[in-house]
Amino acid sequence: MSQPLTLPEIKTRWNEVLDLVEQENRVAWLAFFDARLVSFDKKQLKLSFVDAEKLSGVHDFKAVRKESHRKVLEQACVEIFGEQIEIIAE
Repeated sequence: MSQPLTLPEIKTRWNEVLDLVEQENRVAWLAFFDARLVSFDKKQLKLSFVDAEKLSGVHDFKAVRKESHRKVLEQACVEIFGEQIEIIAE
């Protein structure tokens, strides 16, 4: 039986996840590329956009973080990590 997935493991491979998202849907990639991975517990990955919001004059993608884009991100996580991960955005 494999070890449970950890936040450091997710962070190590996060660029792979984002690369898959970008291939599938560039708007979804834009919505999530600047997210900070905050915590991972019981298959829920919490993302924060606090740092990105400091630059809201430059880009503000909050309006495009739609359910369909979150699903693209979750599917990329399945492909990279081999398990379902629920994305929670702060």
